[in-house]
Amino acid sequence: MTLGAFVFLAFIIVQRLAELVISKRNTAALMARGAREVGAGHYPVMVALHSAWILCLVVFGYSQNIHIGWLVLYAVLQVFRVWILGTLGRRWTTRIIVIDEPLVAKGPFRFIPHPNYTLVVFEIFVAPMVLGLLWVALLFTALNAAMLYTRIRVEDGALRPS
Repeated sequence: MTLGAFVFLAFIIVQRLAELVISKRNTAALMARGAREVGAGHYPVMVALHSAWILCLVVFGYSQNIHIGWLVLYAVLQVFRVWILGTLGRRWTTRIIVIDEPLVAKGPFRFIPHPNYTLVVFEIFVAPMVLGLLWVALLFTALNAAMLYTRIRVEDGALRPS
């Protein structure tokens, strides 16, 4: 295993596990305030998709050299991630949680309707490219597009005023 690949893969794994912890905490707090979850049926499929993506990165990328240009782009995406999470604060979660409060309309949400999904679209492609895994980037970009097609429709439907 190359040191660069190890550090990169470890970062992705630790980051995703930390996000699950944050999401679980935020989801519980939102539910305690009267929120409700929608689209729970497709959530396990999304988790499986992201888990398979990470598994492919590890299995096929552990011995690869790092491509610096793609790594720089991935680092820029992480700045975008921090902006999104910072803007949403305690409302950020990996689930679709609806609460009777105004939608967040500041930060990146002023510019694009689903900044977190936009980030994930780029990440799903860019992270494998850091390791030179074009086929992983293409395969999971297509699978993620199918997932987001469902997820965004469910989320938009839940947030649409009745």
